[in-house]
Amino acid sequence: MELYFLMDFPKRLVALRKERNITQLAFADAIGIHVTQLRRYEAGTSQPTLDVLRRIARVLRVSADILLFDKDERSPDAEFKPHFEAISKLSEHERQVIKDVLEGLLLKHDAKRWAG
Repeated sequence: MELYFLMDFPKRLVALRKERNITQLAFADAIGIHVTQLRRYEAGTSQPTLDVLRRIARVLRVSADILLFDKDERSPDAEFKPHFEAISKLSEHERQVIKDVLEGLLLKHDAKRWAG
């Protein structure tokens, strides 16, 4: 997976499709688009809609993050990386508590933002 982060979206799409031995025609059929449109995505001359992107991710069995983001675009700030690494060593219950606390703080932040 690490290699895909070095590619742009069209190259990732082609690489993932070929890795799974899916022809353009079969892939286009599976995601419900015309093969010409798929060729445009793979050439980088067109971008899929969110709905099509979701179907692409499902058929390829990857997250949309893999398709869209470069390696460092979705990672935590350097300031928080040691904390997240430490969290990964905690028990499932302890990780769930931290997740619940974070979600609560984020909801509170969003509520303040929408109220103001």
